[in-house]
Amino acid sequence: MKEFKRRTSEIHSPKSSAFQDELNDLNERRVLRSITCIDSSMNGVISIEGQNFLDFSSNDYLNLSTHPDISAAVIKAVRQYGYGAGASRLLSGTYSSHARLESAIAEFKKTESAIVFNTGYAANTGAIPVIAGEGAVIYSDELNHASIVDGCRLSKADIRIYRHSDCGHLESLIKKDSESGQYSRRLIVSDTVFSMDGDLAPLPDIVSLSKRYDALLLIDDAHGTGILGKNGRGACEHFSIDPAEVIQMGTLSKAAGCFGAFVAGEKGLTDLLLNRSRSFMYSTALPPAAAEAAIAALKILSESAGGLRSKLWKARARLFAGLKGLGLDNMGSETPIIPIRCGSAANALNMSAHLYSNEIFATAIRPPTVPEGSSRIRLSVTAAHTDEHIDMVIDALRSFSIE
Repeated sequence: MKEFKRRTSEIHSPKSSAFQDELNDLNERRVLRSITCIDSSMNGVISIEGQNFLDFSSNDYLNLSTHPDISAAVIKAVRQYGYGAGASRLLSGTYSSHARLESAIAEFKKTESAIVFNTGYAANTGAIPVIAGEGAVIYSDELNHASIVDGCRLSKADIRIYRHSDCGHLESLIKKDSESGQYSRRLIVSDTVFSMDGDLAPLPDIVSLSKRYDALLLIDDAHGTGILGKNGRGACEHFSIDPAEVIQMGTLSKAAGCFGAFVAGEKGLTDLLLNRSRSFMYSTALPPAAAEAAIAALKILSESAGGLRSKLWKARARLFAGLKGLGLDNMGSETPIIPIRCGSAANALNMSAHLYSNEIFATAIRPPTVPEGSSRIRLSVTAAHTDEHIDMVIDALRSFSIE
């Protein structure tokens, strides 16, 4: 058995005991985090301290982060523009690269317009307060990503939390508020692929409710963009939903293998976000080289990624079937995100350590990322995983028992 050792950033506590007491509490509850440094690119296998591990913790679903066309686009852009953008987009930091990227996103998502943000977190916390501010009401799935949760909190709108993917509960909340006539605007917000459970939102039913009750709908398609739908355009394509019926947030850092995020929809919305979204207005712009990389990635997703998507879904099916054969609880996963429910944080840490000792890197997911009692290993399949890789995971878990 290999020692479960990772190179991590050290936590230096100040002389005051206040911070150390909090760290000690996190440690006692088995939810203290540290950072693992990798020394290689991500291509299904990563290097940690000179040792190779199968990587089942990456969101680089199609392994585009190592695609030569993207690397070439970055190198060319750095030579032309340098790296940093120098200022916020509204000050002097907008390059032609940003404008071309926004046009490429709108074309890919089949929307009228798009606006680029630096991260998915910045997109959600910047867009939600603009779309639904004071005097509005927001309906948010209870398992939505933390960036959605924080965007709702910043909005000053009233917030209703509906049970996970429960459209009956959602409708009861909307109907009650609709009858009261209290709110100037209603907004429904949902992930399309839930990042810790791997299941899909019932998007057609949610769209139907948004129409019935005249509510706006914002979908976070971060984990769907690039892998869902015949052409990888995401959840709208997968469910045959008209993109004009929703506002789409997505990232360029997962299946696209790059960096950045966006909101896509009607031009009036993106113009308003440009003028009122604080995370857009007051952040230095995405480096032009990052924008050029994303343009190259969208071209690949549009024209030549079909084979990669096919490999991804075949690898996912093999792993899912193998885990089911072991009797493990995969929590309703429908996507390349396949969790293994462990229950306690200690169980999840033990499983992660066991996998690590078998040269498999899979991080334990613990509160507050997931609810108490639902700690898990989150296996993330990519197109780089071979049958042999998948079988190594199944074989390693065959000799592990959850307490």
